[in-house]
Amino acid sequence: MIPLSEVSKTLVQCDFDGTITEEDVSFVMLDAFAGGDWRQLFRDYEEGKISVGRFNTQAFAMVKADRQSLLEIARSKVKVRPGFKELVACCRRKGFRLVIVSNGLDFYIEKILRDIGLADIEVFAARTRFHPGGLKVQYIGPDGNQLDSDFKAAYVALFLREGYRIIYAGNGNSDIAPARQCQHIFATGNLLAHCQQTNLACTAFTDFNEVVSVLELL
Repeated sequence: MIPLSEVSKTLVQCDFDGTITEEDVSFVMLDAFAGGDWRQLFRDYEEGKISVGRFNTQAFAMVKADRQSLLEIARSKVKVRPGFKELVACCRRKGFRLVIVSNGLDFYIEKILRDIGLADIEVFAARTRFHPGGLKVQYIGPDGNQLDSDFKAAYVALFLREGYRIIYAGNGNSDIAPARQCQHIFATGNLLAHCQQTNLACTAFTDFNEVVSVLELL
């Protein structure tokens, strides 16, 4: 394995919900506004019966609230994990490309980033359209086609083809497959548990200052 210090193109791919934020933003919104049993859908996802893309598409179709109401509940209950601004600054100093790839929804990710002064970060997430019958959520892959699953892995594959060595940061089950393709994994939550159970090398973290401490040595 080539040390990262010898690689000219390094990319940090970071999940959003539960990774950059301490809470899962989509769960906060669904708890407040979903008009159906979204948690049964989530159980179906956890049991492997449906993909994460299908879960989000069907769950957010239950939400009839407008954009502002959803953003207000997120603003009141969601916190950004400590050290994220320091991670952004570290990547800029070292010339690392930082990209957020998330199964979350574009409108709240972009708003939260704007609110903390980081609107210029690259984001690939579910595209959202508001209409009276509920939110319409679509995952568009790097090739422009709609995806039902493997959204994060599709971007990992793209970045690998572009010649990047990838550092991955995530927390959830949907991060397991893409993280396995990367050179280094920073893990928390279910991703960390999976790494520990399967002896997959990773660095555990609780805030991004711990991630920065490692990246500064590369």
